[in-house]
Amino acid sequence: MNNAPGFDALQSHATRLRGQSLPALIAQDPARARDFALREGALYFNFARQAYDRSALESLIGLAQARDLAGAYQRLFDGEQVNVTEGRAALHTALRGDLSTSATARAAHAQALEVQQRMAALIAQLEASNVTDIVSVGIGGSDLGPRLVADALRGPLPGRFRVHFLSNVDGAAAQRVLAPLDPSRTAAILISKTFGTQETLLNGGILRDWLGGSDRLYAVSANPERAAAAFSIDAARVLPMWDWVGGRYSLWSAVGLPIALAIGMDGFLGLLAGAAAFDAHALNAPLADNIAVRHALTAIWNRNALGHAAHGVMTYDQRLALLPAYLQQLVMESLGKSVRLDGSAVGVDTVPVWWGGAGTDVQHSFFQALHQGTGIVPLDFVGTVRNDDPYAENHLALMSNLLAQTEALANGQGSADPHRAYAGGRPSTMILLDALTPHSLGGLIAMYEHSVYAQSVLWGINAFDQFGVELGKQLANGLLPALKGEVAATDPVTQVLLEELRARK
Repeated sequence: MNNAPGFDALQSHATRLRGQSLPALIAQDPARARDFALREGALYFNFARQAYDRSALESLIGLAQARDLAGAYQRLFDGEQVNVTEGRAALHTALRGDLSTSATARAAHAQALEVQQRMAALIAQLEASNVTDIVSVGIGGSDLGPRLVADALRGPLPGRFRVHFLSNVDGAAAQRVLAPLDPSRTAAILISKTFGTQETLLNGGILRDWLGGSDRLYAVSANPERAAAAFSIDAARVLPMWDWVGGRYSLWSAVGLPIALAIGMDGFLGLLAGAAAFDAHALNAPLADNIAVRHALTAIWNRNALGHAAHGVMTYDQRLALLPAYLQQLVMESLGKSVRLDGSAVGVDTVPVWWGGAGTDVQHSFFQALHQGTGIVPLDFVGTVRNDDPYAENHLALMSNLLAQTEALANGQGSADPHRAYAGGRPSTMILLDALTPHSLGGLIAMYEHSVYAQSVLWGINAFDQFGVELGKQLANGLLPALKGEVAATDPVTQVLLEELRARK
């Protein structure tokens, strides 16, 4: 599947390089190990173990130039309607910085600063109360981002509150979250852009009843009036978000209130500052030296030139164990499209399946398939140079495994016994953070956001709508009466399954 303009040259390079091994590519270009590395602040990226050479990379950069990727970034930052299917801007960058002179972007940034002040005031009120635990209720973008950051940074930074997350509509999830908590010392935040999400409404009702009322309920929504009315929450405890911020890009807004409660407001502002610093790099760095662009072009190469249908993220820092789950939504919901902005077929394959886990655990589960399986899965390896725990020997062992796995996947090892042979040729990108801090984590997440946007521009698709999630929700709402036996299902297989459910209830 390759009939999109500009992609033919990539196939030509892929054909030319087909017989070249990764070790051979590196050996033929001794400067490659350093020249294929890029740094921005505390973030270091090394692309030397990707299966392209300088000539192929130049072709990729030429594709970015032909698609006016620099201009596309400017339009994003300026608040133009890059979300064309919904007629909206995508101004998540304005939540964390003021890098555009456009009136639209500056107005959005001013709104973000005002909400940050309200967040700080609410946190101060909670700090003056007897509350020790916070339950954050949301799903998708209202959950994954705050959950990732709070989990990653809660250790070394001061944070008075223990923050717990409830997303799944499954009642067992609510039961497990609430069981160890004291309702007299707990508050809850209900986060929903529309306040029409079934999971959040049902779980919000559980929290309201469990707390004995709405006095310790807070809400974040783009529909604050509906949020306040639905749960009788005082308007002073309802924070706004906006339709120019997509859910999976919203952790920088009041959706990040659970983050600020977990790590402190200063930590949250540090997260924003780190993202803003990377925003400046993405907007201003030349395409050839732009880390987000290089990451996006590498993804395009692996998907469209080499045909790899999966991509893995392996975090060699346990605190980043939730990063693969967060990226699954960010990348697959943004790029899981088959039509271009004008409604025509894309003409090439779009997003691969993203998945991953935390090393070294994953080395003892699915790495067997990565090393000796028939398919090739390009990987991002993410590690931290300095550890914050007192176990120096453990960190050395962790880093040695990180380096060893990337080397083994790339180079392989021959053997007279075919069962003990490693083919190698498995590409990967090494990502190193000097240390895991709010600033560096903000920059890392922003990098992935900008890589996703760049890929969407190269494919000509919209990274900011998610119509694909709606059909299942609509059908689920329609099937509730059928589950209660009030009506029959229209689909014959579903009807048989309903009968089985009712028979075994």
